[in-house]
Amino acid sequence: MTRQSAWAASVAALALSCTAAAHPADEDTSTVMGSITVAAGEHRGNLATVNGSIRVGEGAVVGHAHTVNGSISLEGHATAAEAKTVNGSVSLSEGARVGGSVHTVNGSLSLARGADVTGGLANVNGSIRVSAAHVGGDLETVTGSIEIGPDAHVDGGVIVRKSEGREYSDTPLRVIVGPGSVVKGTLRFERPVELYVSDRATIGSVEGATPIKFSGDRPPR
Repeated sequence: MTRQSAWAASVAALALSCTAAAHPADEDTSTVMGSITVAAGEHRGNLATVNGSIRVGEGAVVGHAHTVNGSISLEGHATAAEAKTVNGSVSLSEGARVGGSVHTVNGSLSLARGADVTGGLANVNGSIRVSAAHVGGDLETVTGSIEIGPDAHVDGGVIVRKSEGREYSDTPLRVIVGPGSVVKGTLRFERPVELYVSDRATIGSVEGATPIKFSGDRPPR
């Protein structure tokens, strides 16, 4: 079993186990077919679905948010313990917080200004975009572009992994570390990338790429 398929199976099992265990007295919310919406300011337990999206309203607080086929979104200043999906994007609006990690297999990951993730961000296929936000762990992908900043803070590193048995396009992945951003850990690349680093950014050591310095808000196209 590949790393990606094992990841997908584990998230699916988590969602299904939550669905099987829930009963009306629980604060948890689970379903097999359908989306879950948490109203602004509401407090809930764990959220799990198999086929549907999860939306956590502004200022709401929830436990683990797991789905298999669907996106997960946290509105402004919402809080979740964890956010994981297999096929879908995960987005955190301004000031939203995840106490653990944020994972998807096929989908983009995006953090707006002031968002905070205590763990890491990881996907296989899809872009990763971190605005002026904080990430406590690594940013990890296989085929997605990565844009950090401006004014982002990543306590971990950046990892672009090589996928077993996959042919890559001739176009390298684009990785940008914008002005005012800090990446404390190692930036490690197992496949070709174009690494652009602002002259006003601070990064750790780099393996597998040569940083291209740029000035201004964004690197050249």
